[in-house]
Amino acid sequence: MGKIILFHGTPDKVVIPTYGLGEDKHDYGRGFYLTESLDLAKEWAVCRPNEACGWVHKYELDTDGLKIFDFQQQNVLAWLAELMKHRDADDSRRYKVLSVKFIEKYGVNTEGYDVIKGWRANASYFYIAKEFVRDNVDIEILEELLSLGGLGIQYCIKSQKAYSKLHEVIDGLIEVDYTEFNDKYNQRDSLARKKMRDLVNSEANKVTNVFSTLFER
Repeated sequence: MGKIILFHGTPDKVVIPTYGLGEDKHDYGRGFYLTESLDLAKEWAVCRPNEACGWVHKYELDTDGLKIFDFQQQNVLAWLAELMKHRDADDSRRYKVLSVKFIEKYGVNTEGYDVIKGWRANASYFYIAKEFVRDNVDIEILEELLSLGGLGIQYCIKSQKAYSKLHEVIDGLIEVDYTEFNDKYNQRDSLARKKMRDLVNSEANKVTNVFSTLFER
């Protein structure tokens, strides 16, 4: 894989990626999140409704010698289990009980990996997770639902080793216009939700193999 270029969209002009920082309740837990897509990074830089311009920082990651866990190579249920480890898809008692069983059955151990790569669970993807745990989505259409999102793959820098191999491209800083790219973010999110709702409400969604039935096998 060698050296790859990644982008980090943020409201902050000055960013210092630091091992141990970040929030536990992000998709893959604590870490520093980036994407290979410049356009997505621009949208993520101004996705907050505060009308402030944002920034995209450009980085080079030397992947040689790094252990990278790629959720795209896993069953989609493994990805959902990873989300459930860090974020609550529902606040019901039923979900709290079943999510523990779901993680035990379908979760994968990502400990010991330097980088985690996988879908970004922003608003549209979280719509899928919420509908799934409420038994409104058949597992047969989960993969297709994710592809409809088109909302990007992210890299999460996890280990000290990975942080040491991540270097900012000094002349790569880009200022992001709020109006243009916040509109693009909202349009992408709105279109994704519409496509997802249409599929969930279609004949393709048999609502037979659903979240709660997974524990009957």
